[in-house]
Amino acid sequence: MIKLTENEQKIDSKIRQLKEAAGSHSPSLFTIVEDLPELNIKVDACFLSNPYATELFLGYLKKELVDTGKLRDVLEFYPSQNDVIADMISKSININKDNIFVGNGAIEVIQAVMHTFVGKKIIVNIPTFSSYYEYAREDTKVIYYQLDKKDNYSLNADKYIEFVKAKNPDSVVIINPNNPNGGYLDYKDLRFILNNLKGIENIIIDESFIHFAFEDSEYSLISATELFKDFSNVIVIKSMSKDFGIAGIRAGYGVMDKYKVSRLLKNGFLWNSSGLSEYFFRLYKRDDFFNEYEKVRKKYIIEAQSFFEELLKIQEIKVYPSMANFALIELLDGSTSADFVSKMLIKYGVYTRTGSDKIGLSGEFIRIAGRTKEENKIIIDSIKDIFN
Repeated sequence: MIKLTENEQKIDSKIRQLKEAAGSHSPSLFTIVEDLPELNIKVDACFLSNPYATELFLGYLKKELVDTGKLRDVLEFYPSQNDVIADMISKSININKDNIFVGNGAIEVIQAVMHTFVGKKIIVNIPTFSSYYEYAREDTKVIYYQLDKKDNYSLNADKYIEFVKAKNPDSVVIINPNNPNGGYLDYKDLRFILNNLKGIENIIIDESFIHFAFEDSEYSLISATELFKDFSNVIVIKSMSKDFGIAGIRAGYGVMDKYKVSRLLKNGFLWNSSGLSEYFFRLYKRDDFFNEYEKVRKKYIIEAQSFFEELLKIQEIKVYPSMANFALIELLDGSTSADFVSKMLIKYGVYTRTGSDKIGLSGEFIRIAGRTKEENKIIIDSIKDIFN
């Protein structure tokens, strides 16, 4: 069982205070570094992004904006309006621009959808990303659908359809792959659910981690945006932060019926993108950038899955199957998730996330993100040592 030394307990107290202040999310790395300068942080395995994609984006940014002096224009002048950026995205995902709502990160899209279109009753699967129940309006009843621990918190399509029909909500949310466990609902089962829930007004599909999922040996890209073409009640929400490693520039979008997009734009959201996010979306539609991105996406998937396989060899933990870039880990030796997170951060400089604030988890859980191959080795060695 993991135990903290007297000195570690003092630092642990500060870490818990920062977590409490951050609510249902983890404090940023900037906050931890600023408030706990005595820590030597080597690996950020808490926040979920592809580090190779970040490097790719930075290379283009340096070459095309920094070295040419064009960065000043991006910072000094207003970016394009929402519909212009939507037009850029449309060329990348083959969806009409009238069906695309651009957000200042996916979180803005989530908030806009939850406040504008969700009515009296919504079903949210748990455990999952907390914003979908935290952002519900006061007059919206949130009904939780508990994912079964015996099924590794995966979503069973038949049981889910039966539950939804019995509760008769106006809206449901499916995060695919799910956060925090990385559980994945394949394309066939997702279509099956949509076919059986045509009477639901809003089916929100959050695919912020979909670029890490795969259904063939070529790791081909999958997206629910194709399903939107057949089901008008579908709202697809996509964060660019994770798969492209650019959380800091706040880029995301939603795909939905054009009347919903029009309604949102009437409420504002005219200039809700930054100049840097517009630059990213201009890259997003370019073949040269996307071809390079595909290489680092597949490289990262291979390394992440290899990382999960190494974690499976550690006897003191249970690793849940994941099609995302993170793994949900249950501690089996009697240690608490809070002690694990603090010990890993203080002694080894590895930042991980506790699952103690996740509704629907039963046990002591940690979520660990895959990083570079070198960083993954540091994480593995640290976890092995922590149980010695």
